[in-house]
Amino acid sequence: MPDHAHICRACRDGTAFETPFSMAFQPIIDRDRNAVFAYEALVRGPAGEGAGSVLGTVDDKNRYAFDQAARVRAIELAAQLDLPRKAENVSINFLPNAVYTPEACIRTTLETANRVNFPIDAIIFELTEGEAVADAAHLTRIVESYRKMGFKTAIDDFGAGYSGLNLLARSQPDIVKLDMELVRDLDTIHTKRVIVAGIVRICEELGITVIGEGIETAGESAALQDLGVSLQQGYFFARPGFEALPDPVFAAEAACA
Repeated sequence: MPDHAHICRACRDGTAFETPFSMAFQPIIDRDRNAVFAYEALVRGPAGEGAGSVLGTVDDKNRYAFDQAARVRAIELAAQLDLPRKAENVSINFLPNAVYTPEACIRTTLETANRVNFPIDAIIFELTEGEAVADAAHLTRIVESYRKMGFKTAIDDFGAGYSGLNLLARSQPDIVKLDMELVRDLDTIHTKRVIVAGIVRICEELGITVIGEGIETAGESAALQDLGVSLQQGYFFARPGFEALPDPVFAAEAACA
């Protein structure tokens, strides 16, 4: 078991994660409204290097501190860039294995949001389904606690991870983000279309919003739209902007130009 008291002190003092990093932002658009629904904050090196240059230094000793530092940096930078002026939400990835007590581990996030005057209800926390979570009940507690505090929650990379539909049944997130492998060639591969259509129907019944990510072509975007998925993200609309909020290209014709 980790020494939680030591971890809290390290996170608070900023001594446990020493790798410098920053954030890039990529828009998630609403095709029905031609508006930006959210910007996802993505970890980058201090000069815009790929996420691997930072994530490769995260281990069991500093995972808690990294998770806290990433949240703080994302919210501070989103406020600095005046993100609420351009989008409804900021989406921040979190590591469920770096949250041992939701109420304790969220304090720094709340303090940061209050300090920079960033609205709590405009923050989405994305759980990466690809990270194995041994205690499913613990994950459910995290999601329930965050929602009670006013945050939105999402399952990222849905369809690629460990828990699949069991995760939906237990945690009831606000949002599901389809894994990009399900989206890739969705317009030409019938089996993928059937699977995605099934996920969309389930989410509709549960009151869960669906986002398609990793979109690279007009065909993929149109196929998602046909299935009722208007919230979309990918290079087709905009690449991540380092410490910036890139404007997406909404029209398919302009994106292909």
